[in-house]
Amino acid sequence: MPFAPLRRTRGLAVGAALVAASLGLAACAGDAASTETSPAESADLGDLSVQLSWILNEEWSGELIADTEGYYVDAGFSSVNLIPGPSSGIAELLSDTADVSFTDALSVGAAVANESAPLKVIGATFQKNPFTIASLADGADITTPEQMIGKRIGVQDSNRPVFDAFLAANDIDASEVEIVPVQYDPAPLVNGEVDGLIAFVTSQSVTLEVQGIEVTDLLFADNGLPFVGHVVAVTDESIASDRERLKAFLVAEIQGWTDAVADPAAGAELAVEEYGADLGLELETSIASATAQAELLVVSDETAENGLFTISDDLQQQTVASLINSGFDVAAADIFDLSLLDEVYAEHPELIAYER
Repeated sequence: MPFAPLRRTRGLAVGAALVAASLGLAACAGDAASTETSPAESADLGDLSVQLSWILNEEWSGELIADTEGYYVDAGFSSVNLIPGPSSGIAELLSDTADVSFTDALSVGAAVANESAPLKVIGATFQKNPFTIASLADGADITTPEQMIGKRIGVQDSNRPVFDAFLAANDIDASEVEIVPVQYDPAPLVNGEVDGLIAFVTSQSVTLEVQGIEVTDLLFADNGLPFVGHVVAVTDESIASDRERLKAFLVAEIQGWTDAVADPAAGAELAVEEYGADLGLELETSIASATAQAELLVVSDETAENGLFTISDDLQQQTVASLINSGFDVAAADIFDLSLLDEVYAEHPELIAYER
């Protein structure tokens, strides 16, 4: 049975503005709040290339903070190169042009199932995937999957597989909805060209909310298609031969995202003013997005208990079930290896307590 939809109001934008006002204080407090752990002070781990799935915006708050605060260097790396997308990151891993890729579980599952790709997920930034069907609260106001039937749904080409999986998970045939090809801009939804739009709950939906447009979000994760998002993917070979480097990377990631959760505005400011300065990002929107991301996707009851980036056995099985619904026949052991993260937290248990 589907969960109730997430309905957000302009309170998120107002809250974001208040966070923005505290940026100066947050900057001053950053050093005191940062985690002191440096597991590889004497190590020389060389350079690391990290392929991101999207542009250098606030989605990568933890990475931007880890880079700025020196957590990667503290972990032992000479440098960490954050390579912006869009990209699934799979080709880069298989061609050895990236050491680590941040991607989605569906891309990893498809590569493993269809190509026997030697890849594993070693952690996940998002406990929930951010996919949603966004609709206008004073328009179609789609609150259940069944309400998509007979509606015009805007679907990007790259998101057609996940939309098909969402339909299958809810026993809806594709012929029962009118699929309208769109890009990522939410304008077709605002203009009435579509009734609903595949969006990220932390991106297009937030953009509209900041503009004062009330949005109803039908989250895939709460309506039959739960899977982890922004997964950390690597090759089997790297797990075998570069285990300590990958563990050091995970430590720096946990430190960066600990800061990003504590102060979402910090990562947004870095994206707008430095890393994505040429992208035309708006600070208010970026702060709202980073705040929603931290609250809705990054943290959960399980991360509070076990630490950031962890993926419980139950969530692994939910992800596998979603992959099977998408047509990819895999088992949890085929795509997940959480042993490195287990070792990181066993060696540095202080990292578990990211809430402060």
